[in-house]
Amino acid sequence: MSREFSIAGRTVGAGHRPYVIAELSANHLGGIERAFAIMEAAKHAGADAVKLQTYTADTMTIDHDGPGFVIEGGLWDGRKLYDLYREAHTPWDWHEALFAKGREFGIAVFSTPFDATAIDLLERLGAPAYKIASFEAVDLALIARAAATGKPLIISTGMADRAEVEQALAAARAAGGRDIVLLHCVSSYPADPADSNLRTIPEMASEFDVLVGLSDHTPGSAVAVAATALGACAIEKHLTLRRADGGPDSAFSLEPDEFARLVAETAVSHAALGRVSYAPEASEGAMRKLRRSLYVVADMAEGEVFTAQNIRAIRPGLGLAPRHLSDVLGMRASAPITRGTPLQWQLVKV
Repeated sequence: MSREFSIAGRTVGAGHRPYVIAELSANHLGGIERAFAIMEAAKHAGADAVKLQTYTADTMTIDHDGPGFVIEGGLWDGRKLYDLYREAHTPWDWHEALFAKGREFGIAVFSTPFDATAIDLLERLGAPAYKIASFEAVDLALIARAAATGKPLIISTGMADRAEVEQALAAARAAGGRDIVLLHCVSSYPADPADSNLRTIPEMASEFDVLVGLSDHTPGSAVAVAATALGACAIEKHLTLRRADGGPDSAFSLEPDEFARLVAETAVSHAALGRVSYAPEASEGAMRKLRRSLYVVADMAEGEVFTAQNIRAIRPGLGLAPRHLSDVLGMRASAPITRGTPLQWQLVKV
C-alpha cells in the first residue's frame, strides 16, 4: 500500500503536516453564496481541501415515517430521515459551480458520494479523491466503485468494528485501490472527547498497513492536535461561518478563526514529533552553559585540599561536570586559585 500520495498536488503521509479537510456538509443552509463563503473561509484558514456530500433525499432513503425512519434521540431527535436529508443535501446542480469556485480560490474540492450516480457526477467534474462516510463503510459495492476510479480513497470508520474495517479495505484493494486513508471516527454528533480512543490511530495503522487520520466531531481542536501527535496524517472537521446561524451540523462545526487555529496547532503538533533523539539540539547550546559545574568558591593556596567548603556544584557550566565532585574532594590544588574560578583538571594536583 502507498505510504504517501498526493491529492491535487498536496502530499499526504506521515512525513507531512496533516492534510486538513473542511467539511461543508449542510452548513450552506440552502444557499450557494454561503457555500462559496465557507469555501473562501476554508482557504483563508489554511485548509487543504473542502469536502462536499453528494446525495439527495431520494438516493439516501424513502419518504416514510415508519419504525427506523424517524430519528430517536440525539441532535436530530424526532426528524424524519427523508426531511433531514432533503434539508441538508447539497444540490447536484451546484456541484459544477462549487468545483469551479475551488479552482478560483486555489483549494481542492472533492466529495462523499452516497451511490454510484454520485460517483458518475463527480467523475465528470474531475474530483481528485473520494471520501466514504462512516455510515457507508459497510456499503462494499460503493467502496469498490469509488476505488475503481483510481483516485485516492478516504474511508471513515465510525461505528465499524474490526471485521467491517477489514472488509471495507479488502473491497477497496480488490477494486484496485492503493492510495487509501482510514479515518478513525466516533459517529456521535457532537462527540465527547472522552469517547475518542485516539490510541486506536497507531494501532490501526500497524494492524492494517495503511495511513490513518481522524474525522473529528468533538468541540474545539484539542482532539485533532492529540491525534496528530499519535500519527494522524489527515484531519477532517466541519466548518461553518457562525454556529449561531444554526443548521443540522452547526453544533459540531468550527467557525473560521477556530478552524485556522486547528490548522496551525496540528502543524505545530506534527513538527514537534521530530525524530527519536537523545542528543542536545543546537538550539540548546546557550542554555547548556547555564548548567551546574564545579567552581572554586573560596580563595585557595597551592597545595590546599579541596573540600566541600571551597568547591561546589553551581551555575554556570564552565567547569568540570558535577559528577566529578567525589573524585576531586581530598585532592590538592596545583596552583593558587581565586574564588569564582571554574575547576578544571589542570588545577588539580595528581
